[in-house]
Amino acid sequence: MREAFHDQLDGIFADLSEICGQVEVAVREATKALMTGDVHTADQVISGDKAIDAARERVDDTAFALLSLQQPVAGDLRMIVSALRMVSELERMGDLSVHVAKIARLRVPAVAVPDELRPTMERMAETAEDMVRRVRGIIVDRDVEAAIELGRDDEVMDQLRRRSFTELLSTDWQHGVEAAVDIALLGRYYERIADHSVSVANRVVFVVTGDLPPRD
Repeated sequence: MREAFHDQLDGIFADLSEICGQVEVAVREATKALMTGDVHTADQVISGDKAIDAARERVDDTAFALLSLQQPVAGDLRMIVSALRMVSELERMGDLSVHVAKIARLRVPAVAVPDELRPTMERMAETAEDMVRRVRGIIVDRDVEAAIELGRDDEVMDQLRRRSFTELLSTDWQHGVEAAVDIALLGRYYERIADHSVSVANRVVFVVTGDLPPRD
């Protein structure tokens, strides 16, 4: 019974890794739609979010079944509770990707990001996607060192967010209120994807060590 129980625990973390991979694709494809004005790609991201939602429900069902049937204690309980938190964060990251895709779709046939903002927005998108990719490895390997490093690297996204605001509030801005709102929202979406990535990584640290990383 205990062996089957631990197999189920491992299965939950395998599911978390798979969901993280789905989120990585969603971030990448949403960015593609944003930068190209590709309505088909935007629609795929929006419709594909149902698969992430369904995967989250499966993890929830398995975790709650283990809680009710196995009465786990100590480290096992920590894994299950952390998994519930992590899958919620991952689902939210998928939702944020949908928000990016919806802005892209709303502006078709135009592109939502003005040319002079493209370098900053592309760098934010690349950073967000990279952090999601690294989180997947952290989940698979239960890599505490990589998780702590990811938290430190989140400063890169914070700097890019500040840069986007500087560009947005420049006296040279000539793209109107609508574009300004789009850029402000997009920056927030990518920043939140990064924040959720760090939160998931911190939960892995908690699973392995029993402690959350200290906040800066």
